[in-house]
Amino acid sequence: MSTAPFRADEVGSLLRPPAIKEARAKFEEGQLDAAGLREVEDASIREVVKKQEAVGLKAVTDGEFRRSWWHFDFLTGLEGVELVKGEKTIKFAGIETKPQSLAITGKVDFGDHPMLEHFRFLKETASVVPKMTIPAPSVLHFRGGRRAISQELYPDLEPFFEDTAQAYRKAVKAFYDAGCRYLQFDDTVWAYLCSEKEREASRERGDDPEPMPEIYARMINQALADKPADMVVTTHVCRGNFRSSWISEGGYEPVAEILLGGTDYDGYFLEYDTERAGGFEPLRFLPKGKKRVVLGLVTSKFPELEAKDDIKRRIDEATKFVALDQFCLSPQCGFASTEEGNILSYDEQWRKLEHIVEVATEVWGEI
Repeated sequence: MSTAPFRADEVGSLLRPPAIKEARAKFEEGQLDAAGLREVEDASIREVVKKQEAVGLKAVTDGEFRRSWWHFDFLTGLEGVELVKGEKTIKFAGIETKPQSLAITGKVDFGDHPMLEHFRFLKETASVVPKMTIPAPSVLHFRGGRRAISQELYPDLEPFFEDTAQAYRKAVKAFYDAGCRYLQFDDTVWAYLCSEKEREASRERGDDPEPMPEIYARMINQALADKPADMVVTTHVCRGNFRSSWISEGGYEPVAEILLGGTDYDGYFLEYDTERAGGFEPLRFLPKGKKRVVLGLVTSKFPELEAKDDIKRRIDEATKFVALDQFCLSPQCGFASTEEGNILSYDEQWRKLEHIVEVATEVWGEI
């Protein structure tokens, strides 16, 4: 298949090698300067790109090796957004992250973002399609909600939603101008809106979750309004991924119609590795034709390999609602949404990706 998403694909993040972890620790302690850290990152990214290509993937990422978080690093690069340390953790099932959060203290905008240069390095390094991953615009709002947004600057939230959408519109153009033709908006929010627990948490933060799907869809479509025809933009919907744990549970039914039918994405990476994601019935809202769903049937959380026959059986189950030609296969999430990484080894990570390439080749005759 010549265009993304590919039959065998990946979400984005990969386990950080020891060299990266050691360099970042030294940098934090003041024992290594920014140039020294970048040199280690560059070398590690060159190596991991070659490894992805050797596995057989047609699209590669930089593993998100330059990031601590899958989302905070990009969002704090936006104008008007600050990282707040020492206040709030994010609670997963039985585990918590380090105490960091976001605050919107200025007008949200997109300027000379450092990740543009990150992408340019990936593009120069890759022999296949370079894929860039960034958090979706909805992510800037949902987790912090009204409480995290300056009342003085944004007494009404509608201008905030508009500014964020326009910032992302600029981001899409900037990445395209940098040579990006495969961009992904990573998004936990749609899955959180399928969880009554997370919806109640939203209410406690001063927000009403009921209109959120419409608002977020509008933001996304504004962001993609000028997307050139030769650029593919997908989204990954995640229920939380931190050291092999998760946050939300619940099938896609509450949001499927507007997510699949009302957003202008070219493809959807959907988690389907456990019962937490529900059944395939919500896929009936996917428009027939060009759009694709990348089935996350192989977990990135644990090392055990799923049986090929089980994966194929589940793909077959999904075809009751969508034609086989509109499906692809991937891990259910990245392997290291934060620098800590999931609980499996490097070898086990690569076996998972090799497994996906093998199954995709057997199912579709191509990757």
